[in-house]
Amino acid sequence: MVRIAVIGIGGWGKNHVRVLNELDALAAVCDANRERMQLYSKKYRVTGYESVDSMVKKEKLDGVTICTPASTHFAIASKVLGESLNTFVEKPMTTTSKDGESLIELAKKARRVLTVGFIERFNPPISDLKKMITEGRLGAPILLEFHRENRRGDVLDVGIVKDASVHDIDTARWLFGEEPRVVFARVGNVKSDNEDFAAIMLGFGEQRTAFITTNWVTPARVRTLEAVFENGVVNVDFVSQQTQVHEEDGTRMPKLVIQEPLMLELKEYLAAIDEKRQPLVRGEDGLMVTRIAEAVLASSHSGTPIFMKP
Repeated sequence: MVRIAVIGIGGWGKNHVRVLNELDALAAVCDANRERMQLYSKKYRVTGYESVDSMVKKEKLDGVTICTPASTHFAIASKVLGESLNTFVEKPMTTTSKDGESLIELAKKARRVLTVGFIERFNPPISDLKKMITEGRLGAPILLEFHRENRRGDVLDVGIVKDASVHDIDTARWLFGEEPRVVFARVGNVKSDNEDFAAIMLGFGEQRTAFITTNWVTPARVRTLEAVFENGVVNVDFVSQQTQVHEEDGTRMPKLVIQEPLMLELKEYLAAIDEKRQPLVRGEDGLMVTRIAEAVLASSHSGTPIFMKP
């Protein structure tokens, strides 16, 4: 049995606790908020800790998931990798690419799994879209247009690009199967100190392009993707998990089994640990997405496109 501890159980972390408990893999919880830690420790009947050091010393763990604020990811992940624990870090893996490079080296040295919470790869309609592309059902993909909108009132330690746009940046590079060659973007802020809206263009090889718009301004919750192919168009709703495939002979709606992406994501993490293999999302993916996010911010600041090194 794989034993996993969740570090950071507020916000999204509480969902990690729930799912790992359902998978019989939850070994402990850790949170600096004593009241919250005790609540979840009692609810799930596992030992709770306020200190990562104390937990690692006392518990026999196979790995952890890190669901703390982004600015703490590097310090915590470095610590647990130094203790030879498999490590799942919620996005962004790190707030700088330099720190990302360091984590990858630590994981290689420890020979442990390092993975990142790019959950949309595990969303059934996105998995199905990847399969369509691989099988060439609609010809070559040409354009990807993402919309991710939701009013956000929380005070965050990073802006929208590194917190939310990274989902679609990773999905675009995964669907196209390569890294972007050029990045152009405009970002700004209207309701917070950090940027809270972004319009991003990623240029890939063979004229393929991804357009990503993200904002924390509009009240409606939107998570959509339109994928344009040589011979058709696919519309995906990330929330409802509905897909529409438009071809010359009409429109069809594939019947996919609705599944919780986090459940699929954490199952993959556990399987990678158990089978001693690389996970679907690797530390290198986290690093590349952070590099692209840095290029997005640099492009907006300079008003010019940023050309990425191979």
